Amino acid sequence: MPLSKDDKDKIIKKYKTHESDTGSSEVQIALLTAEIEQLTEHLQTHKKDFSSRRGLLKKVGQRRRLLRFLQKENQTSFEELAKKLKLKV
Repeated sequence: MPLSKDDKDKIIKKYKTHESDTGSSEVQIALLTAEIEQLTEHLQTHKKDFSSRRGLLKKVGQRRRLLRFLQKENQTSFEELAKKLKLKV
Protein backbone atom coordinates (compact mmCIF):
# COMPACT_ATOMS: atom_id res chain seq x y z
CA MET A 1 0.00 0.00 0.00
CA PRO A 2 2.88 2.46 0.14
CA LEU A 3 3.16 5.06 -2.59
CA SER A 4 5.02 3.94 -5.69
CA LYS A 5 8.33 5.59 -6.51
CA ASP A 6 6.77 7.35 -9.51
CA ASP A 7 3.96 8.80 -7.40
CA LYS A 8 6.45 10.00 -4.78
CA ASP A 9 8.63 11.63 -7.44
CA LYS A 10 5.63 13.46 -8.93
CA ILE A 11 4.59 14.79 -5.53
CA ILE A 12 8.13 15.87 -4.67
CA LYS A 13 8.50 17.70 -8.00
CA LYS A 14 5.19 19.48 -7.50
CA TYR A 15 5.76 20.69 -3.93
CA LYS A 16 9.53 21.16 -3.62
CA THR A 17 10.75 24.59 -2.55
CA HIS A 18 14.17 24.40 -4.24
CA GLU A 19 16.02 22.15 -6.69
CA SER A 20 17.32 19.46 -4.31
CA ASP A 21 14.40 19.60 -1.88
CA THR A 22 13.03 16.26 -0.73
CA GLY A 23 12.37 16.77 2.97
CA SER A 24 10.89 20.21 3.53
CA SER A 25 7.69 20.45 5.55
CA GLU A 26 5.67 21.14 2.40
CA VAL A 27 6.91 17.98 0.68
CA GLN A 28 6.43 15.85 3.80
CA ILE A 29 2.86 17.12 4.24
CA ALA A 30 2.03 16.46 0.58
CA LEU A 31 3.43 12.91 0.80
CA LEU A 32 1.53 12.20 4.01
CA THR A 33 -1.67 13.54 2.44
CA ALA A 34 -1.29 11.16 -0.52
CA GLU A 35 -0.66 8.23 1.83
CA ILE A 36 -3.66 9.21 3.97
CA GLU A 37 -5.91 9.32 0.91
CA GLN A 38 -4.66 5.90 -0.17
CA LEU A 39 -5.22 4.39 3.28
CA THR A 40 -8.68 5.95 3.53
CA GLU A 41 -9.64 4.34 0.23
CA HIS A 42 -8.29 0.99 1.44
CA LEU A 43 -10.26 1.21 4.68
CA GLN A 44 -13.49 1.89 2.78
CA THR A 45 -13.39 -1.67 1.47
CA HIS A 46 -11.53 -3.37 4.36
CA LYS A 47 -13.43 -2.06 7.35
CA LYS A 48 -11.90 -4.49 9.87
CA ASP A 49 -8.25 -3.83 9.00
CA PHE A 50 -7.38 -2.31 12.34
CA SER A 51 -3.61 -2.33 11.75
CA SER A 52 -4.04 -0.06 8.74
CA ARG A 53 -6.43 2.11 10.72
CA ARG A 54 -3.78 2.61 13.38
CA GLY A 55 -1.24 3.49 10.68
CA LEU A 56 -3.71 5.99 9.23
CA LEU A 57 -4.20 7.66 12.60
CA LYS A 58 -0.43 7.91 13.10
CA LYS A 59 -0.02 9.54 9.68
CA VAL A 60 -2.84 12.00 10.38
CA GLY A 61 -1.18 12.95 13.67
CA GLN A 62 2.21 13.41 12.00
CA ARG A 63 0.65 15.60 9.30
CA ARG A 64 -1.14 17.66 11.94
CA ARG A 65 2.16 18.28 13.76
CA LEU A 66 3.92 19.27 10.53
CA LEU A 67 1.05 21.61 9.59
CA ARG A 68 1.23 23.27 13.00
CA PHE A 69 5.00 23.73 12.60
CA LEU A 70 4.61 25.17 9.09
CA GLN A 71 1.89 27.54 10.27
CA LYS A 72 4.18 28.91 12.99
CA GLU A 73 7.23 29.21 10.72
CA ASN A 74 5.74 30.37 7.41
CA GLN A 75 2.08 31.42 7.41
CA THR A 76 1.88 32.21 3.67
CA SER A 77 3.38 28.87 2.66
CA PHE A 78 0.97 27.13 5.03
CA GLU A 79 -2.06 28.84 3.49
CA GLU A 80 -0.93 28.08 -0.08
CA LEU A 81 -0.27 24.44 0.73
CA ALA A 82 -3.60 24.01 2.51
CA LYS A 83 -5.37 25.47 -0.52
CA LYS A 84 -3.45 23.26 -2.99
CA LEU A 85 -4.12 20.11 -0.99
CA LYS A 86 -7.72 21.15 -0.21
CA LEU A 87 -7.23 20.70 3.52
CA LYS A 88 -9.70 21.98 6.09
CA VAL A 89 -7.84 24.38 8.34
